[in-house]
Amino acid sequence: MQWKPRALILDLFGDYLRYAGGEVRLADITELLAVFDVEAATVRVNLSRLRKEGWFTTRRVGRETLYALTPHLLEILDEGRERIFRRRDEHWEGRWTMAIYQVPESERAVREQLRKQLAWHGFGQLSPSTWLSPHDLMLEVREIAAEHPLAKVDALWCGTDDLQEDRELAGRCWDLDQLGADYRQFIRTYSAFNNEAGNARRDGREALLERMRIIGDFRRFPFRDPYLPLELQPAEWPSSEAYQLFGAVHRQLGPAATGFVSGIIGQPVGQGEEVVA
Repeated sequence: MQWKPRALILDLFGDYLRYAGGEVRLADITELLAVFDVEAATVRVNLSRLRKEGWFTTRRVGRETLYALTPHLLEILDEGRERIFRRRDEHWEGRWTMAIYQVPESERAVREQLRKQLAWHGFGQLSPSTWLSPHDLMLEVREIAAEHPLAKVDALWCGTDDLQEDRELAGRCWDLDQLGADYRQFIRTYSAFNNEAGNARRDGREALLERMRIIGDFRRFPFRDPYLPLELQPAEWPSSEAYQLFGAVHRQLGPAATGFVSGIIGQPVGQGEEVVA
C-alpha cells in the first residue's frame, strides 16, 4: 500500500492521538510515521503545511514542539467518524430530498463548493444542477443555501410513487455497479483478517499497520455510498456485509494498536468510537 503522509497524520490523530490529552510532541509524531516508512523531513513538511492551512496549532516547551488540533479540524474529524462508524438503515418513506441550484456563470467557485457540500452529505447528481438523496436532508440543504447567498438553492421533498422509477433514479445518481464491485473487493481482501483470537495475539506494530490499512481503504466508501434504503438497493447489495466486516476487524485490532501508540507517546490513548450497526 502506498502510504500518503498527510492522510496518515490525519488518520493517526483521528483514531488515536486526539484521545491522548490534546497535544502531541513532534518527535512522537515522527516516530509513529516512521512505522510507515515516512521520513522525518517529510513529516515536518506535511505538518507545517497542515498548520498553515489552519488544521493544527503549535507551541514550544523547551526544545519540543507540541501539535494540537484546531476546533475546526476536530469538528471535521467528528463528522468524518460519524459517517464512517454510524450507518443509517432507515425505513424509506418513498420520498427524495431534491436540491436544485442556480449560480451566476461568473461564480464558478460557488458552484464547485455547492457540489462538494452536497456530495459530502451523500447527495447524488441527477443533472448538472439537480441532486437527490433518499434521506430527509431538507435542513442540511437550507443550511448550505444560507452559506451561499450568491446562489439560489431550492429544497424539495418529493417522490415518484413508482418504486421501479425510484430504483432507476438511484442508478442514474450513483455508479452502483462500480460501488458494489469495490465493496466486494474489500470483502475479499479483508475477510481473512476477521479473526478474534488471531488479532488478539498480533504484535502492536503489525496491528497498527493493518488497522490503518483497513480504515484507509474503508473510509472512501461512506463518501460514495448514499446508504440506499432496502427498497432501493440492488439485489445482493454488499454494503452491510462490508460495513460489519470493517467494524469487526477494526475493533479486534484496537487494543494492540492502541497499546503500541500509547507506548510511543508515553501516555494512555483512549478508545475512539466503534462501528454502530
